[in-house]
Amino acid sequence: MKVFDALQLPSLKHAKVVAGSKGLQRLVRWVHIVDLPDPLPWVRSGELLLTTGYSWPHEPAAQQALIRDLSVRGLAGLGLAVPHYFEQMPDAAIAMAEELQFPLIEIPWEVPFATITEEILNMLLTFHYKIQEQAELIHQELSQLALDAKSLQDIARKLGVLLKRSIYIQHADGSILASHTQQGSGETDRFDLEKLFQEKDSLLASHSTLRLKRLPADPQAHLPARIVCPISIKWEIVGFLWILEGQEPLSDLDQHAAQYAAILMAMHISHQRELASLEAQLGHSFLDSLLEGQFILTDQVHRRARLLGFDPEGMYAVGMLVFDSPIPLSHEGIVKRDRLIEKTKRRLQDLKMPTVLSFMQNQIFLLIPSEVNPQHFWQAMKGPDLSFAVSLPQQGFADIQQGYKEVCSILPNMTFGHFHRFQDLLVPRVLQGDANARATFLHKLFGPLSTVKNGDVLIQSLLTYARLGFHLKNTAEELNIHPKTLRYRLDRAISLGEFDLTDAETQFQLQLAVRIFCLHEPWTGF
Repeated sequence: MKVFDALQLPSLKHAKVVAGSKGLQRLVRWVHIVDLPDPLPWVRSGELLLTTGYSWPHEPAAQQALIRDLSVRGLAGLGLAVPHYFEQMPDAAIAMAEELQFPLIEIPWEVPFATITEEILNMLLTFHYKIQEQAELIHQELSQLALDAKSLQDIARKLGVLLKRSIYIQHADGSILASHTQQGSGETDRFDLEKLFQEKDSLLASHSTLRLKRLPADPQAHLPARIVCPISIKWEIVGFLWILEGQEPLSDLDQHAAQYAAILMAMHISHQRELASLEAQLGHSFLDSLLEGQFILTDQVHRRARLLGFDPEGMYAVGMLVFDSPIPLSHEGIVKRDRLIEKTKRRLQDLKMPTVLSFMQNQIFLLIPSEVNPQHFWQAMKGPDLSFAVSLPQQGFADIQQGYKEVCSILPNMTFGHFHRFQDLLVPRVLQGDANARATFLHKLFGPLSTVKNGDVLIQSLLTYARLGFHLKNTAEELNIHPKTLRYRLDRAISLGEFDLTDAETQFQLQLAVRIFCLHEPWTGF
């Protein structure tokens, strides 16, 4: 209880605070009556001292020295019975107490100290009983939470409700894993989260895994007081629990609850790591088989694919994330890769993408559904020591291997800090004389036409049209056909190949195809 709470008791309803009103939030742990010339040896921190003033000094300097010593000792406040030995609280004592914000209270002489002590002690006992009840409730709730929680968000929400505070669970890399905002606080609009958590780096550097730490409020930066508690697994800091104090500081009970909750979070993260390790082994094996084209399609394979979030009928691009590290990987490189894999999984979960990964040396492979823009994944991951490449979309089990070949083929052309699409690097690789790129380029350009009846005639017409500068009459004469026949062929080729012959890029690619066939063998079909 606080001095303010004690003043609400019936025995003190006529008491008057004459100094130190800003100190009424001081905690009262006990009440003590002392009427000795030197009370200091008999009082302790947190006590509310009652006195008649019988042995009080009358010299102003001595009165001020006594008030100063009582405040330094940590007393909650002082109550003086008036009028009798003193008509009122001495002015010198009031001046010193006001300076120290040490509560001074004038108590009517007719109020027995025994009544005051009885009421305060009863209130303290009730308060401690409620604390015990609350402690038992928190322990039961958190113990049950250890069994029921399905995510860190469940733990954050329950802890926030129990403590009536805003809660943030932060990964060691700085990202927010879960949060609970106290209703009506509006805190998310007021605080800069980056500044709020700026102590994280120093805690990581100090390897402080044992104790929670209180950070005072910073009014200039508009930051509240907050508690941070490291979440540790075997001396490794895996995250941080942040609790915003709000208007009231956290009690000892709240802090114990926070430390217990941090242990629950560590247990949950450890369990999730074990599950993720098993899933990673299954996903790694599954994706490796996909990329290498070593699948024997059975009902079991189909079930396993769907459990891992892979739709056999869906369209997927193969993504390759490359990080800057010497090959073969050192121990530091392997640790860096493991952290990058963990971060990649979180980003995939955020984007509702299958968390199926494979890796080799400094390369991490993943599948990107056609409805997801790969640029969104790159924006969440990009860094100066990372590069990301994606293939063309492929369908089902059989074609994923083609996507894998595509991203691997552009590896020599990738640069760190950039995002690369297979189709964007195809023409530059053709110009560099890459035979595989040349074959892929031609197949991408004319593949849809090559599979239909008389497709070779359509391709030949397109190439001639491009070679003669996209001139209809000259092309018809070259092919010795009527212009209307040529127009029909071109319209059919445009429809099948989805060409836009008015687009400068399309015209360039067709003319490049002409040059390829001129330099190598003539068109013979696919």
